[in-house]
This record gives sequence, structure tokens and C-alpha cells, in this order.
Amino acid sequence: MRNVAQRIPEEKIEEIRQALDIVDVVSEYVQLKKQGRNFVGLCPFHGEKTPSFSVSPDKQLYHCFGCGAGGNAFSFIMETEGISFIEAVEKLASQTNVSLPELETEARRKPELSDKMKHWYEGHKFAAKLYHHILTVSDEGREAREYLRKRGFTKEMIDHFQIGYAPNSWDFLSQFLKKRSFKMDEMAECGLVGLRESDGQPYDRFRDRIMFPIWDRRGNMIAFGGRVLNEGHPKYLNSPESEVFNKSENLYFFHQARPSIRKKNEAVLFEGYVDVISSWRAGIDNGIGGLGTALTENQAKMIRRNADKVILCYDSDEAGMNATYKNARILQNTGAEVVIASLPEGYDPDDYIQKHGPKRFLQDVISNYMTFTAFKFRYYRRGKNLQYEGDRLNYIEQMVNAVSQLPRAVERDYYLRQLADEFSLSLEALKQEQTEVIKSQQKKQKRQVYQAVQTKSLNVAKKMLSAHENAERELIALMLQSRSIAEQVQKEVGGEFHYDAYQAIAALIYSYYGEGYEPDPSHFIERIEDKHLRKITTELAMKKVNIDLSEQELNDYLKQLRQFPKRKEIEQLKIKQKKAEEVAEYKEAALIAMEIVKINKELKEQ
Repeated sequence: MRNVAQRIPEEKIEEIRQALDIVDVVSEYVQLKKQGRNFVGLCPFHGEKTPSFSVSPDKQLYHCFGCGAGGNAFSFIMETEGISFIEAVEKLASQTNVSLPELETEARRKPELSDKMKHWYEGHKFAAKLYHHILTVSDEGREAREYLRKRGFTKEMIDHFQIGYAPNSWDFLSQFLKKRSFKMDEMAECGLVGLRESDGQPYDRFRDRIMFPIWDRRGNMIAFGGRVLNEGHPKYLNSPESEVFNKSENLYFFHQARPSIRKKNEAVLFEGYVDVISSWRAGIDNGIGGLGTALTENQAKMIRRNADKVILCYDSDEAGMNATYKNARILQNTGAEVVIASLPEGYDPDDYIQKHGPKRFLQDVISNYMTFTAFKFRYYRRGKNLQYEGDRLNYIEQMVNAVSQLPRAVERDYYLRQLADEFSLSLEALKQEQTEVIKSQQKKQKRQVYQAVQTKSLNVAKKMLSAHENAERELIALMLQSRSIAEQVQKEVGGEFHYDAYQAIAALIYSYYGEGYEPDPSHFIERIEDKHLRKITTELAMKKVNIDLSEQELNDYLKQLRQFPKRKEIEQLKIKQKKAEEVAEYKEAALIAMEIVKINKELKEQ
């Protein structure tokens, strides 16, 4: 895991590890729930609807039984943040009282990458401060200040979200960046300025716009959204995508809202940043927003890992209804409970707050949400004239299909009665129709389950462990938890593990205890450089083992290791015997059979 050239003292790394609880570290990224001695949640490294990601506070390890990812707090930060071991150590050290000496970090060893990223973030921070200054205290920002004041933006809101104003100038920002020695090609690369094709000179991308900084989930400022103040198109303009800004991987104000989302186990999703800011004034501190594109699966997973419930609050126009329906389905596919906060026609959240005030918005819109099924009653009506028989039957069919997918019988009955009352239909007829739909869905599900079982059975068959491999795995798992067992195994069989991976892990365990360490899987895994070995070790360390097993049980495992060469020899002799019989070499076959009997006798005597 570590680079051998790194100069962080071993005792410092151990001090950081001891000061942390892996549950606290992982909880910043994954919503965990207690399950027995461990905590479980949705794996952050692959898509899943049911939790297979386990965190052990006792062993200070995590392991996903779905994708196999595993490790300790350092490896979790490395994998989640995409950073080096040294950077992970430094990041986790900042969460403790452990101070680190000056280091030759990976950032210093790769200045061409790290310096550029640093300049990108610094450029955005500088631009945000400049824009904010222009908006709040300069004459050039007076008109923008007045506009925001009329829209109900308070000084507290402007300061909290660091809102600013970009003057109507082609070189206002670029000149300031130049004077402070920022490289224009780097600033163009991260989207802060543009470069003219004619002469390569920089120009400001944002002009005469109210500026909204955009952060990544770690709190780095990575882009801007600009709303035009006077005439101009488009009304809203985001920074272009770059290495630091990917719209499909980020959500507006997620870094600040996440603690509240986790605490409330609920997120409120808006279409954009203005709605997030306006709702914050209404006391909604768990609000997040899209960035001008449809919700992606990655964004949905980001939300789901932090909350079980999502309230969707989009505009009430056609586009808003379509976005609500589409995004609700994406969120539902992650296993989230999705409800809809409905706005009156012609309103967006900001408009509603301006007219009716924050209190009404909180009470009448956000708190007065409807289920996704209730929303479908409205959504499927669009474009239909229910006076016409064809449209009416089509609508009823859509709703029966939607209601049939609900898991609870009480919910299905509730919505069918609603449908029956609205169209004066027989409840029995609707239930009969629903039964047919459910039967059809069940047949489809059975086919899918059958195919999945067949695939899984095939995979399980491929992964079936021999008694010998199982013995080696059990011994490694026991050795990770018990020094005395490891010493006994070393004395009895030494390095006679016959699978390369287990042989390598056993050698590392012997070395670990040989250096005087006590059992500590989290500490041990930290010393393993090879990713494949680390993955296997984590999986085995998470196994439930009985370190108080009897001498007989331990000897049975050791016996499997000792007998393996002879059992392998028997397999090879049987192949030779069969070949001899096929070519009528019966004397040779008989001699081989006698050799097999002899070896089997030796095995019984061991």
C-alpha cells in the first residue's frame, strides 16, 4: 500500500490509525446501519440496491461481499478520493490531533500534476472572492445587488453561498488573474477564461452575470454558474466541463448539505442553485441541486449513500414534470424512498418563496409532499382528454400497471379504490385486472430470477472450493486473529501452503509476528503492497473464526495441507491409469492401481 520512498515515520502512521474509528471515516461517505457487531451500507465502489458493504469496528476493516473491495481507513480514503497513500495519511491526520513532519509528498514528486490542480482550485477561489467583492461593495455591483435584494436575497444568503457579480467586461477577470501570475493556458484549461482563436489572448467567459460558485463533494471550488443580469442568452450559463468539473459527478452544495442530509436521513433535490439558495432561507439545510443536466446514476447513488429518503421539488411546468418522473425512477432504482413536493402551476420554488414566503413554502410544499404513485395520477393525465374513451382507458391501464408494482397490498387497495371512485368503476374489475398484471409481472420476474440463479449457480460451481483450499483459507483467517495459532502453523507446516496467494500471505503473517506485533488485521493489511493479496486478506480477516478451536480441529486443517501433495499425486496417477486402460496396457494400469492403494494407505496412517 505504501510507497517505499515515503518518509512518514511508522509510529506516526500507527498513531493516526489508532486515533481513528473506521466507522466514523466511512460514515462520511456511506450511510451505515448497525447489524450485529458490524455496520452495513451500500457499497461506494459499485452499484447495488441492497447493502453488501460491511464495516467492522472490532477489526477496523471494511469489505464488500459484492465486488470484493476491502481494506482499512487509509485504503478506503485512497479508493474513494482517488489519492495516494501519503495523501490519505495526511487527510486523515487532519481529522486527529496527530501532527506530521514536513514530507516529500507525492504532490512534490509530481509537481506537473499537483501544481496544476492547485492552480485550478486557487484560480476559482480567487475569482469567487473577486466576484463577491464586486457584488457586495463596489459601484459596478450596485444593479446586481438591487436585483438580488428585490428577489429576497439577504446579505447572509449572499455571504453563505459566496454569490458574486461578473462585470460586463471582456477582460476584467483575466487581467486580474494575469497580474497575480496565473498561467492563462491553465486558467483556460479549467474553464475560468477562454482563449481567442485569432491571437490566443484570454477573455472572460462570464460577463454581466450574477455568479454562483460550484463546489465538488470535497468542498473544492471547481466551477461557476452565471445568471444573466440584463439581456442575454442563455439565461443560465455553467463553466465548461473540465478535469475538475464534471456535471454528471457533482451536485450543487452537496459538500455543505451532506451532514444535514445524513442526520435527517433525507435529501431535498431541486433543479438548480437558485432554488437551493432560496430554500435555505426557508430553513432547508439538506437541499441540493442539479447542474443543468438530467440526474445521472452516479448522482443518484451519491444521494442514496447518504439518505434513505429523497424529496423531489421541481418546477410545475411540462419540463419539470418530465424531469420529476424520470429522476424519481432513477432514484427508486437505487432503493431510495422517493416523494414529490408539488408546486402550484406556473411556480418554481424561488417564485413561490418570493410570493408566499419561506414559512408557507416549508409547510405547504416541502412538508406536504405526495407519494410517487400519487404523482403518477397527475403525470399520466398529461396530454390526455379523459372525456374520450380511448384516452380514459389508456390512463386507467397505465395506473393499474403502476399500482400493481407497489409492494404492499394496503397501498394497492388504496389507489385502486381511488381509481374506481374517480371513474365509477367496479373495484372487483380493477382488482381482477390488477391480478392479471401481477401474474404477468411475476412470470417475467421468475424468468429473470431463473436466469440469475442459473448464472449464479454456474459462478458458484466455478468458485467451489476444494477441502484443501478451504483449509488454507481457514488457517490464514485464524492466523490473522491469533499469534499463537500462527506460530503453531509456522512450526508444523511453515511455507507449505500450495496456493500462491495464501503462501505469500502466510509468509507476511510470519514476518509480521516475527517483528513483535500483536494481532491487528487493520495494521497488517496496511503493510501489504499487492492489491490482489490485500483484497484476499481483507476478505479472510472479515471471516468469523473461532480462535479457541480444539487441537483436533486445527490438526484437521494442517492435515489437509500435509496430505495435499499425495492427493495431487493420486489424481495424476488416476489419469495415467485411465490412459493405460484405454490403450489396453492392463499390466501398466494394474501397477498404477497398486501405487494408488499404497499412497491411500499412507494417507490413512498420517
